[in-house]
Amino acid sequence: MSKQIQAIRGMNDCLPQDTPVWQYVEQVLRQTVASYGYSEIRFPIVEMTELFKRSIGEVTDIVEKEMYTFADRNGDNLTLRPEGTACCVRAGNEHGLLYNQEQRLWYTGPMFRHERPQKGRYRQFHQFGLEAFGIASADIDAEVIMLSARVWQQLGLTPYVKLELNSLGSSEERAAYRDALVVYLEQHKALLDEDSLRRMYTNPLRVLDSKNPALAEILAAAPKLADYLQQESAAHFDRLKQLLTVAGIEFTVNPRLVRGLDYYNKTVFEWVTTELGAQGTVCAGGRYDGLVEQLGGKATPAVGFALGLERLVLLLQTLNLLPALPAAADIYLMALGEQAELAVLSVAQRLRTDLPGMRIMVHCGGGNLKKQIKRADKSGAAVGLILGEDELARGEITVKWLRDDKPQQTILLTELAQTLAIGA
Repeated sequence: MSKQIQAIRGMNDCLPQDTPVWQYVEQVLRQTVASYGYSEIRFPIVEMTELFKRSIGEVTDIVEKEMYTFADRNGDNLTLRPEGTACCVRAGNEHGLLYNQEQRLWYTGPMFRHERPQKGRYRQFHQFGLEAFGIASADIDAEVIMLSARVWQQLGLTPYVKLELNSLGSSEERAAYRDALVVYLEQHKALLDEDSLRRMYTNPLRVLDSKNPALAEILAAAPKLADYLQQESAAHFDRLKQLLTVAGIEFTVNPRLVRGLDYYNKTVFEWVTTELGAQGTVCAGGRYDGLVEQLGGKATPAVGFALGLERLVLLLQTLNLLPALPAAADIYLMALGEQAELAVLSVAQRLRTDLPGMRIMVHCGGGNLKKQIKRADKSGAAVGLILGEDELARGEITVKWLRDDKPQQTILLTELAQTLAIGA
């Protein structure tokens, strides 16, 4: 017997018993962004490697260690997308969607990073993101955050997630802060761990994001970025906080909440939870006014967020917040006898036309009535329909209510759709 082939480590199948959960979460997300007027955009899974080197940066862990990169037959260097924002900006620039325009876009799909797989973190993971382009004022930052808050409300997660905010200021303000932070970290060099030492000169703001508890005291006493904000950046942040307060969105200002990439500016935010252990961030976003220009477009303000669907599904499952999800079928058709078996597929087709919202499954493969009813019950259908030779000759069919305590009845085929519509 040949060796069985298995999925790649960290790249998981989504089985039929799991897909209704994903469909439910995706439906909530789609309905929420639609209610805010956002439009879907779809872009390729594979992009030029240069896109991510220019956007994410060559000295980041993602580019240095985690990307799935390969040369194709033409010699082009290609990468499986590790995130969606750069792809969205590339598509917007390429198709002329961004300059002197306002765009509110959303996307979803698989992303790829060669990380050590663990619960809530995978090598192929699925992300939902949105980006708003062309608006520089704090009200769009507030709307993006309020949209994410509505997602939590729709999913029943509001009590379990907390919003953290910070402002990164402008690139000039952040550069001045960066210099001060490096000076401070150099004074405590002997106490820093290997990751922090590696990042101290290439990406010092990421040192503030360290999860090492031994560094907590040092980082708490580090210079604060807020002290380096000038009037315009401070006013933008104050306005955002005012808008969120009026909207009833609770938040905490976290001075250690940063982004290591230069194109980020002003607002950064994260929704965090204590329900998933180390994987505490369920949604992260912020403003990135420099990225469109960095990727070859005209300077365009932009803000957005992304959330991981695996982590969101895991959180809902952990908290038992999933609703009763639909079964595979609403109606299950059974046939007894050769003539009935010949007719049953056509009966199902007519029923799908008359009841377009219903999921209708036909028993295939024959078998006695007991076997067929067992399959009907396993399908989760609410109604079983039994077509026998005698019923077919009289133009009738038997309706068996599988989930309700109703008597079985035999009705005319011409009355079937009306009967099932009323029963539903």
